[in-house]
Amino acid sequence: MTSEVGRFPGNFIWGAATAAYQIEGAIDEDGKGKSIWDIFSHTPGKIEHGDTGDIACDHYHRWQEDIALMRQLHLDAYRFSIAWPRILPRGRGAVNQAGLDFYSRLVDGLLEAGITPFVTLYHWDLPQALQDEGDGWQRRGIIEDFVQYTDIVTRRLGDRVKQWTTFNEPCVFTWGGYVFGEDAPGWRKSPRAALTALHHVFLAHGAAAQVIRTNVADSQVGIVLDINVAEPASAASEDIAAAYRFDGYQNRWFLDALLRGEYPSDMLELFASELPEIRAGDMQQMCVPLDYLGINTYRRSVIAQGNELAPVNYRRVQPPGEYTHIGWEVYPKGIYDILKYVHKGYKPAKLYITENGAAFIDEVSADGRIHDERRVAYLREYLSYVQRAMSEGVPVAGYFVWSLMDNFEWAVGRDKRFGIIYVDYPTQQRIIKDSGYFYAQLIAHNR
Repeated sequence: MTSEVGRFPGNFIWGAATAAYQIEGAIDEDGKGKSIWDIFSHTPGKIEHGDTGDIACDHYHRWQEDIALMRQLHLDAYRFSIAWPRILPRGRGAVNQAGLDFYSRLVDGLLEAGITPFVTLYHWDLPQALQDEGDGWQRRGIIEDFVQYTDIVTRRLGDRVKQWTTFNEPCVFTWGGYVFGEDAPGWRKSPRAALTALHHVFLAHGAAAQVIRTNVADSQVGIVLDINVAEPASAASEDIAAAYRFDGYQNRWFLDALLRGEYPSDMLELFASELPEIRAGDMQQMCVPLDYLGINTYRRSVIAQGNELAPVNYRRVQPPGEYTHIGWEVYPKGIYDILKYVHKGYKPAKLYITENGAAFIDEVSADGRIHDERRVAYLREYLSYVQRAMSEGVPVAGYFVWSLMDNFEWAVGRDKRFGIIYVDYPTQQRIIKDSGYFYAQLIAHNR
C-alpha cells in the first residue's frame, strides 16, 4: 500500500492536526468564557446547516479515547490549539485553573503515549470580551493581552511542551473575519480593518515569541501561514499582474514582514490609503528569528484580472480537474511548488507542512469501514511531492495531516469531512478510515 511513497528520513515527524473550537465542544463548561466563534456560529445564516461547535467532537470529554486512536495511527506528534477563553474567560485577568488543568492532562496523556505535543496558542477563537471591548485585533492594546495569555500558558506547560506556534493562518482570520465576513467576527469592512488587525497580530507574534523563549527551555517557536502559489490564468499581461498582486496579498505580505522585517513595496503602494499606523520599531519587533515556519496548503490559486477585493482586483479561476467536497482543486504538484517558492525566496531554517488534507463525502460501508480511496490517493500523491521537494534541498522536517478527525469545519459546518478518523456526530463514535490505516502503515514503513 505504501510502495509508491519512498522513504523519508528517520527523524521526519509524522503528525495530525486539529483546532480547539473545531473539536472540543464543552463551550461553557468548567469556567470557559465565550469566544467570537461561539457567538458567530449562533448567528443565523452564518454557518451551513446551522451547525455550531457547541459539541463538535466532544474531545473535551473524550480526549483519552482520542489519544488511544493516535497511538493506533503511530503518530509521532499531535498539533492542537488552546482555547484562549478556556484559560482567561474574559481575555485577561483571572485565570481559569480548570482550563489550564485540562490542557495539562492532555499534554501528560500525549507524552505518556509517546506523542510530541505541538501547541498553537491562537487558532481563531478570540475571547468575545476582547472583541466587545475594542473591536478585537483592531486595538493595539490586544498585543499585551496576547503576551499575558502566552506567559500564563507557557509557564504552566513549558516544562513539557517545547514546540510552540503563535498564530495559525493570520490571513484567514483577519481578511475572512474583518473584510469578507466569512469568519468570526463577521465584519465586512475595508482592507484597512484586515491590515490593521494583521499589523497587531505580527507585533503580538514577535512579542510572544520572546516570552516563550524566556519561559520555555529548549523551545522551538514558529508561526503557521497559509501559502498559495499564484499562477496567472493566461499569458495576458493583466492576468500576470493580477496574479502578482494576489501573491502580494496572500503570501508576500506575511513572508516579507515576518522573515525580512518589511512589507513589500508594491503592496504598500497598492494599499497606500488603507494602511494601519506603523510605529518606529514595529518592523523589527515582528521579525524575530523563527525556529520553523509552518505551511498550511490545500490548493493552488489560478488568478485572472477581476474585481474581487479592490484594489487587489483578482478573480479565481477553476481549471478542469478533480475537486474535493469543499470545492478545492486536487493538484498534488502544488505542495511541491509552495515548498520550493518559500525555500527559494526566504530560506527558513526548518519547514513543516502543518496542514494538508482533503474533504470528501465519506460513508460507513456495510462492513463497518470507511473506504475513502480518493483521500488515500490524495495523501500518497501529495506526500510524493513533499519528498521530491526534500530531495532538492527543501528542509521539510515533518507533515501534519488535516485532520485527525472529522470536525466542525468553520463556516461550512460539519458535513465537509477532512478527518482520517470518521466521527458519527449523533453518537460520537470514532472509526479509523482507510486513509487512517494507510497513514499508519506509511509511518510504520518509514520507521
